Amino acid sequence: MEIIPAIDLLDGACVRLHQGDYDQVTRFSDDPVAQALSWQRQGATRLHLVDLDGAKRGEPVNDAAVRAITEALDIPVQLGGGVRSLARAQELLSCGLDRVILGTVAIEQPDLVTQLAEQHPGQIVVGIDAKEGKVATRGWIEQSDVLATDLADRFSIAGIAAIITTDIATDGTLAGPNLTALREMAEASHVPVIASGGIGCMADLLSLLPLEPLGVSGVIVGRALYDGRVDLAEAIQAISRDRIQDPTMTSSNLA
Repeated sequence: MEIIPAIDLLDGACVRLHQGDYDQVTRFSDDPVAQALSWQRQGATRLHLVDLDGAKRGEPVNDAAVRAITEALDIPVQLGGGVRSLARAQELLSCGLDRVILGTVAIEQPDLVTQLAEQHPGQIVVGIDAKEGKVATRGWIEQSDVLATDLADRFSIAGIAAIITTDIATDGTLAGPNLTALREMAEASHVPVIASGGIGCMADLLSLLPLEPLGVSGVIVGRALYDGRVDLAEAIQAISRDRIQDPTMTSSNLA
């Protein structure tokens, strides 16, 4: 299971929101490139970026920081937030990103997701952000009536590379992941699922390992890394060690 550090960009700085609330912002660094390089040195094999300005406004704000990060790093970088058109997705891919994540358009323009997945195989990810099981859009400001599991089922056969599922109620809280919701998403999806939200300690990370046979291939970690509750290098080693110690884990163990 891949541990993916997150950098959330707001006005060019690294921040974290509490449960997606733009009025509850914690600022961690004014130098996102230095922060990205730090995660790479500690062993990250992929970096996750969120353009919070783009998610809220639907227009690019942090492209200079994004380009600087992709140019500085040797590992693949993915980004979500405000990607709501074919031109915008292609523009971001030209910045050196490995993957772009589509969230709001998955609800509003589903055909666009399929089109992009066909044009850019392996580079399109659908981000499904849910609250009480239903998909939220536009930077979590608006709530839809669409079930997160239904959306996962629909798009996982559209040629996308993966689904990132975020439980809004746990995001930024350090209270632990919503394992029940994550299991439901993994069972609904036919492509790899990346978990996001709630990781607060090493035990939370290890709690995801039994879901790996169901298709949970990675986990995005933000605040716990910045707060020092999780050491990235140690976490990567712990995940590998526990997998080796229990190589017989199968989906039958999860019943």
